[in-house]
Amino acid sequence: MTDEAPQWFYCLRHHTVEGPVGCRAQDRLGPYATREEAEHALEKVKERNAAWDERD
Repeated sequence: MTDEAPQWFYCLRHHTVEGPVGCRAQDRLGPYATREEAEHALEKVKERNAAWDERD
């Protein structure tokens, strides 16, 4: 057992959530603290992009 919190990633290549072992780092978003956060990664990206566009 480790003291580290679980890490989850969203794979841009396969459109799936992965644990620490998965596709290349350049194909993933994260890490996220929970699986649910990783499942909504693309929504978060869209929200952040919209906020950045509004600032410009």
